[in-house]
Amino acid sequence: MDMNIFKYMALIKTVEYGSFTKAAEVLNYSQSGISRMINDLEKEWKVTLLRRSRAGVQLTSEGKKLLPHAHTLCEDYIKLQMEIDSLNGLQSGLIRIGTFSSVATHWLPKIIKEFQKNYPNVDYELLLGDYSEIEEWILTGRVDCGFLRLPVHSELETIFLKRDKLMVILPETHELAEFKVFPVEALNTSPFMLLEKGSKSEVSEIFERYKLKPNIKFTTWDDYAIMSMVESGLGISILPNLILKRVPYNIKIKDLDITAYRDICLALRDKKTASLAVKKFITYVNHSFK
Repeated sequence: MDMNIFKYMALIKTVEYGSFTKAAEVLNYSQSGISRMINDLEKEWKVTLLRRSRAGVQLTSEGKKLLPHAHTLCEDYIKLQMEIDSLNGLQSGLIRIGTFSSVATHWLPKIIKEFQKNYPNVDYELLLGDYSEIEEWILTGRVDCGFLRLPVHSELETIFLKRDKLMVILPETHELAEFKVFPVEALNTSPFMLLEKGSKSEVSEIFERYKLKPNIKFTTWDDYAIMSMVESGLGISILPNLILKRVPYNIKIKDLDITAYRDICLALRDKKTASLAVKKFITYVNHSFK
């Protein structure tokens, strides 16, 4: 990226977050580097753009006048890059994807393999996180697109992909292991391993909806740690069916006697301004679910 454009982006993100440190995290740069680039802009333009204090940074009156022009230049640069990509027929590029483990394990390898057949020089960066982290990465521009469960933040555009059923997993020796379906009330009767991190999960929402108070013994965002603990007889859990496709553990998998699922989508800020590589990738994702 042109260094001047990156300086403008550093200014925009610093103002947006009110912090050099936060802007540095979003742009994957050092805090001192962000500060230095804005100092360079102030020297080049011979104006003070930001007022620094312990509380953060704020635009000066001169900064308020110039910031819209920096926004316009960055937007035009993105459009220019998209046009160049189009003219070059997508010979190269980078797609940054936010995802959770079950999608990374069972969907993305097949999608990327098909995509690489036609676009072998496109590179990928995968960031694994929970729903709230992935949503934040999309909103801040850390990733180009991400897999989420619906509903999502109102500023995001989404493409519905698949409804993923939630299943109960039990030790093979559990007293209800031979039941055809698992009664939701029985979630209260055994130690529970909760798959959750940060924001509330779909499992916690089931507890609230049916006024359940399970004996939660362990909480993690690692699907395989949950399965291992259940196999060892430490408790029961609820996991999405997607992660249970190729289970390496000796556990029982049961339907609940209620309707429980998550709706998985692909989300991004704006399809119109997405890079050519991302737009092409979206078509491949869509095609894999038809």
